[in-house]
Amino acid sequence: MRKQLRLSGSGGQGVITAAIIFAEAAVSEGFDAVQSQSYGPEARGGASKSEVIIDDGKIFHPHVHCPDVVLAMTQKAADKYFSDLSSDGILLLDSDLVPNVPDVSNVVRIPITRLAVEKLGKSLFANIVALGALAHLTNLVDFDAVKKAVAHRVPSHTIDQNMQALQIGWDAVEDFYNYEEKIAG
Repeated sequence: MRKQLRLSGSGGQGVITAAIIFAEAAVSEGFDAVQSQSYGPEARGGASKSEVIIDDGKIFHPHVHCPDVVLAMTQKAADKYFSDLSSDGILLLDSDLVPNVPDVSNVVRIPITRLAVEKLGKSLFANIVALGALAHLTNLVDFDAVKKAVAHRVPSHTIDQNMQALQIGWDAVEDFYNYEEKIAG
């Protein structure tokens, strides 16, 4: 069972932190996991991506070839990083920041940053909202393991808000699929 994830956005959105947390949660569940990252020379605003491979066996090469899930937090990230998504993969988009949806069959659109601002008062939590959505979409690791990894990684005075952000992302996936069913039905 090998799963490959690519989290992308712009510098400052926290996609690298989210990927590290996801990989830590997977390791705590007994999986092997590797995480890699790349970003532009700008401290904030430049292109940023982080990749995670999770497997129940050994991982010998940390490069994602054909991601099962791609998170894109900006239009630039969506345009740049979706093209090698597996044919049955999921493209998770911040619906407000990615208005032009790439042509793939399985797209989940959630207003990630807007949810963070409206429900928690800061866009700072958008990466954890996205992490909650990823945890739900992939169902790779137990949600409690993700919660523990978040609590371990974030500043202690923000743990409650980060737990809320995680739950908001988890619930947003349910809301998306319920809305899609309502439209289809």
